[in-house]
Amino acid sequence: MSDPAAFGRSLNRALKRSWSLSFTAEHETRQLAEDIAGIVRPGDVIALSGDLGAGKSTFARALIRRLANDPALEAPSPTFTLMQAYATPRGEVLHADLYRLRSGAELAELGLVEAMDGAISLIEWPDRGGDFIDADRRLDIVFALNPAGGDKERTVTLLPGASWADRLGLTLGARKLIDAAGWGDATRVHMLGDASTRAYERLVRPNGETAILMISPVRTDGPPIRAGKPYSAIARLAERVDAFVAMDKGLRALDLSAPEIIASDLANGLLLIEDLGSGSVLEDGRPVAERYDVAAEVLAAIHARPLPTILPVTDGREHLIPDYDREALSIETELLLDWYAPHIASAVLAQVARAEFARHWTPLFETLLAGQRTWVLRDYHSPNLIWLPERSGLRRMGLIDFQDAVMGHPAYDVVSLGQDARVDIDPALEMRVLSRYAAARRTQDPDFDLAAFATAYAIMGAQRNTKILGIFARLDKRDGKPAYLRHLPRIEGYLRRDLAHPALAGLKGWYESHLPRLFAGS
Repeated sequence: MSDPAAFGRSLNRALKRSWSLSFTAEHETRQLAEDIAGIVRPGDVIALSGDLGAGKSTFARALIRRLANDPALEAPSPTFTLMQAYATPRGEVLHADLYRLRSGAELAELGLVEAMDGAISLIEWPDRGGDFIDADRRLDIVFALNPAGGDKERTVTLLPGASWADRLGLTLGARKLIDAAGWGDATRVHMLGDASTRAYERLVRPNGETAILMISPVRTDGPPIRAGKPYSAIARLAERVDAFVAMDKGLRALDLSAPEIIASDLANGLLLIEDLGSGSVLEDGRPVAERYDVAAEVLAAIHARPLPTILPVTDGREHLIPDYDREALSIETELLLDWYAPHIASAVLAQVARAEFARHWTPLFETLLAGQRTWVLRDYHSPNLIWLPERSGLRRMGLIDFQDAVMGHPAYDVVSLGQDARVDIDPALEMRVLSRYAAARRTQDPDFDLAAFATAYAIMGAQRNTKILGIFARLDKRDGKPAYLRHLPRIEGYLRRDLAHPALAGLKGWYESHLPRLFAGS
């Protein structure tokens, strides 16, 4: 290595967390590169050091090809050109080889530092240029030949900067899980995520068989907002992947189509699960009524029986399904006050208006809390309902994304289905969903009170749509995700439907007075 002192500085940066891997075949180096390509971000720097012939060029070429989605890309070594740039779907990728530099002063002439701004940078012999890389954004990978192990054995040491450590740990943990489960020959394909912090990959074997890798690390608490607790704790959102495992087992015990869990690493929040496919309750973006019938009947089957509040995760480990209590219900409605009102409706709400808002909700929450308590899956809508026509009965409806389940009123999930935030559900289909659900409930319980359920449905619908208006405004304002704003007119329409119920007359008056935008042109 050209500068042992510089390498020592890199080592000291990462002593708190590092990984050492032993490879005996070239494909393992390529596989590592492809795994890291899945987590690299613009602005990251991957610094490659080590013995000649130990795998730096193999790693660099594999990484560039994966980022470019072109397995045939030549990606020659920039030994003589010093720097090569690639335009890829993930942004610009820079590959530099500094071996021929005599001093760090030559970097200015090369223009490398300026070119690295906002790019994904892959730097071989980085210490020839001096200390020019942001330590936090730097991932050092050191390749070393192991003479005792023969020509093909290498040791690869990964030394991550602060911004790399958590995601690198997850991707290496995922590789270990995938290999142990017998899926090491699969290609990992990133899937579009949702509004959460979870991520998903589809694993595709050479024979076409697929599975899903769910990456769900422990939720990081946000700032305390009430009684020293963050929003996620107050709203009863799952903090660990245990919740998914427990609910998955519970739903499968009811003979419903939740995905089989193939392998798990609970400590790192990693699950390898059955791929239920891409079937949908929609066709060409429109709801298919017959599939919504099955979805409604699935809910009725869940709600028609007593259900436990504690579910097993593994031997000696259990999950307590949290209660969807007054505190959780109210903190969700307040998202409208904190985000939708100022950011979307340009409304400045005085403290007295906020107090009136809470006063109107209080008796409505009491109505919900006095009703039946059951599993509320919480995100029971089109993106999470997988149509499985090859199965029979209720098993034709595949279920995913239920880790935030709570014990609450059964109307919540029926509202999620009948007032889908991402798909237009016209009043006729909504009424069909309610009728199908009620008929199935009455088959199990002739005393099922449809009038009381309809009132709870309107209250729960107003609560859910109020919450979603706040969440989507927050996603735009705080998180820079404006795409969710296109759903606001639909959700506002649903909210108007709910507020039309006589039980919500007082609450409707508050919305009319303080957020007239909701009723403009309705």
